[in-house]
Amino acid sequence: MLFRRRKPATLWERIRVAIWPRRSFSRSIRYVVARVLRLTATPHAIAAGIAAGVFTSCTPFIGFHFILSFVVAYLIAGNMVAAAIGTSFGNPFTFPFIWAGAYELGTWILGTESVREKPIHLAQMVHDLDLADIWQPILKPMLVGGAPIGLVFAAAFYVLTYWGVNTFRRRRRLRIAARAASGGRQPRAPGRGHAA
Repeated sequence: MLFRRRKPATLWERIRVAIWPRRSFSRSIRYVVARVLRLTATPHAIAAGIAAGVFTSCTPFIGFHFILSFVVAYLIAGNMVAAAIGTSFGNPFTFPFIWAGAYELGTWILGTESVREKPIHLAQMVHDLDLADIWQPILKPMLVGGAPIGLVFAAAFYVLTYWGVNTFRRRRRLRIAARAASGGRQPRAPGRGHAA
């Protein structure tokens, strides 16, 4: 491999980098944005894919977000790569807020009791793998509350991504046209090359 490390990363180092990037979060975010802007698809397909990923990140079906985002992206003619990137909206930093908001909104919409008012033994339910017992008090309110939250965030990300892709492509076209008008040569930076 061309850029392989001399000393392979340990398991602990790979986990740490997955949670906390080696350089910085801003650099990682810039990389993801650049990756999205350079996708070869229509602005609608890219924006719809991102929106599909963001929407499915607001559902409680963790572990199935990729699959669900591909299904939603297919239904709304979105880009699959963009959908996979959009699922990064749900991450260890945002999940607590998404889940808490979805659960509270879901119990309010359904008019059911919160687990704070009627305690449940979640660890025992998970241990017994009794999905029917987990569905009513936890998953159903999170799904009902997560759908409107997901729609709001998906719509916001759709508009932002659509605008960003169009702006990026328009500026790139202008740069290419300016380069073609100047004969394809970049102007030489002052102070380099031969003295005038």
